[in-house]
Amino acid sequence: MTVRIGAEEEFHVLDVESGRLVPRADALLERLGRSGFTRELQQSVVESNSGVHDTLDDLYTDLAGTRRRLDTAASSQGLAVVAAGTVPLARVTSRDITADPRYRRMVDDYRRVADEQLICSAQIHVDIPDRDTAVRAMCLVSPWLPPLLALSASSPFWLGSDTGYASWRTMLWQRWPTAGPVGCYKNAAEYDAAVAELIDSGVISDAGMLYHDVRPSAHQRTLELRICDACPRAETVVLVAGLFRALVRDARDRLERGTGPWCDGHHEWLRAAAWRAARSGLEGQLVDPQTRRPAPAAAVLRGLLTRRRPALEASGDWDTVRALLEEALATGSAAHRLRRAAQREDLLASIDMMVAETRGTPLAPRPVRRSAPVGAGHARAYLHSTAAPGATG
Repeated sequence: MTVRIGAEEEFHVLDVESGRLVPRADALLERLGRSGFTRELQQSVVESNSGVHDTLDDLYTDLAGTRRRLDTAASSQGLAVVAAGTVPLARVTSRDITADPRYRRMVDDYRRVADEQLICSAQIHVDIPDRDTAVRAMCLVSPWLPPLLALSASSPFWLGSDTGYASWRTMLWQRWPTAGPVGCYKNAAEYDAAVAELIDSGVISDAGMLYHDVRPSAHQRTLELRICDACPRAETVVLVAGLFRALVRDARDRLERGTGPWCDGHHEWLRAAAWRAARSGLEGQLVDPQTRRPAPAAAVLRGLLTRRRPALEASGDWDTVRALLEEALATGSAAHRLRRAAQREDLLASIDMMVAETRGTPLAPRPVRRSAPVGAGHARAYLHSTAAPGATG
């Protein structure tokens, strides 16, 4: 049985000269055409939607092609695109919100929380047979979502400084009233009643404002992963997609067989586990979902891989996911790589790395610069090079 997958990715739009976030998404969308691309709350973000795929190889080809299209469109206008939870250089203002009545209402209602929504995520959709199964599966996959966040962590910087976190985007995201763990529901009717109650409370205006770590799609028969940072490397998105598909497939199988273990309904620890993943990424300890005790990130993720091997093999993903996971553990989280680049040189060096990895072209090592003013055209030098975009394996 084929369980299909798809991805949505959000990209920051940067000015090449300064490396700063700029509200020029509309200019980029005009160049791209709207097919497969859309606006977001902030005018500095473009979202892409992949096709629906049977294999991870096909998903990767789709994502890599989208990134090349974005890079070509952006570079022709003195812009760059970056897939990461946050970018180092940005300004907070209410003036850069997309001109849409729904978004304007969100800014009026949430003020600073909406103003600071200068963040990007990667979202994965996995086929699910019906809405009841989607709702019941959420409880079974939720304990394993913080390790997926750790894999994606790519936002150590915020407004020019190092936050000390691997995913500062998570800290910003969790301020929304419906962000975080989803909880457990017996069926779709119970879940939909809870959603209606939230809307009736006036705290949110529609079901699209449910920002839980995982949710059933309102328009498709899919379960949607929402906990992850946007990822500079397309390979990381593919890795997360493979693991999430395995989690969903395993949950579906267990629900069909009526076999446990089942959720005990106590999800207080899940928010703590997500905080731990956001703080540490792959470079520290995570909360092991099996024991709810601290354990090295590598051990937790290899444990996830081993326990979901049957589901990975059923989708034909075992070899690919195992190889991508070992590569991710060897190279470290994007947050770690970006922080290391900034420590070696400056914040613009980390922006260079984000742009290069998003584009799919490895950035060649350079001599360390002893001093470089913020705004020096370090990112510009890369983007104006003649190196052809390509995909890394």
